[in-house]
Amino acid sequence: MVFPVKYRKALLDEAVTTIIQETAAEIAERFPIEMEAMGTDQNHIHLLCGAHPKIAQGRIVQVFKSLTAREIFRRKPAVKRVLWGEECWTDGYDVATVGERANWQTIERYIQRQGHPREALRQLRMC
Repeated sequence: MVFPVKYRKALLDEAVTTIIQETAAEIAERFPIEMEAMGTDQNHIHLLCGAHPKIAQGRIVQVFKSLTAREIFRRKPAVKRVLWGEECWTDGYDVATVGERANWQTIERYIQRQGHPREALRQLRMC
């Protein structure tokens, strides 16, 4: 699952990421959702999770986005002022199953590398 921050603002610093991780752990305790891996890249978050097939993907997104947003705004009010309102995440999201495009380990590795650019992918500079 991928959720962008509202207006694609680069707000997912270390403090906000910690809040999200702690909230995700609480979500996993309260709901039948297993949080497997999470990665952030300043303006969006990738989440690898598992749940029973009877739980709709949209419901997982709704729970995660609403509870993390509430906790971010409560613990770091400056984020709310930067976003000009009541929403932390965009209305949209992307969801894909692991078997759709790659295997579990590939997806997990990709998510864990979020926010850590590789040297080989840096843009070349003109002299």
